[in-house]
Amino acid sequence: MKIYSLVLILSFCCLNKIFSQELTKTNDPVFKAGEKLSYKLIYGFFTAAEANIRVEDSETKFDGKPVYHIIAEGKTAGAFDVLYKVRNRYETYVDQKTLLPYFYAENRRESSYRHADKVTFDHNEDKITAAKGVFPYTGKVFDFVSAYYFARCIDVSKIHIGQKFELQYFLEDGIHTLGITYAGKERVKCSMGTFNCLKFNPTIIPGRIFRKDSKLYLWITDDNNRIPIKAHVEVIVGSLTMDLAAASGLKFPLNPVSKETD
Repeated sequence: MKIYSLVLILSFCCLNKIFSQELTKTNDPVFKAGEKLSYKLIYGFFTAAEANIRVEDSETKFDGKPVYHIIAEGKTAGAFDVLYKVRNRYETYVDQKTLLPYFYAENRRESSYRHADKVTFDHNEDKITAAKGVFPYTGKVFDFVSAYYFARCIDVSKIHIGQKFELQYFLEDGIHTLGITYAGKERVKCSMGTFNCLKFNPTIIPGRIFRKDSKLYLWITDDNNRIPIKAHVEVIVGSLTMDLAAASGLKFPLNPVSKETD
């Protein structure tokens, strides 16, 4: 798995409530145009990569409906940028009311590897058209970026510890499912301070990056913003931590329990 792909997984593994019932969300998005979030991915004592996500209004309309244009960009940092240079850009256009994606594009440069794709979501015909073909689907399906923003708008007021969820997303070669378990509430530190958080345990697949017994944990602010502030996962050698480095243009105040003074 490429480094920035891991950043995306850690950043976008948010709560997405898929049972036998229809997905529901709050009436109004918890974010607004102008929001900007910055993350850093830490390996040991070093910053391995950086990611920035922003929301913009768009003059482009799909099916005559206004959309948000959401852009995620990432790159390796420091010595990692010398050893394995990554420059990736992902963007999606989502309906301002339903938050479902209409169009998704990615442009990935990872060392000598190059990949670009343009993906169209047809929610009337329930099909996705991408570079590798046409993919029918049922239920709600997202790309990584739109999934992140939709998931932040899910009502979590009645969630219980141990409750399991699934997230459907399209990535490159088809539609995939990610399992997520709610693990309770914790107070967690990040670069921006200490926050009351909801804790989740997304399922991971062992391989070249993860050990068989690796655990991935994600912490999301327990407030109206629902922002992922930290994630931690053990890898084959050592561990990786995602940390919220900066946030601006938020719809609601981001109030830490305490500011970091270290």
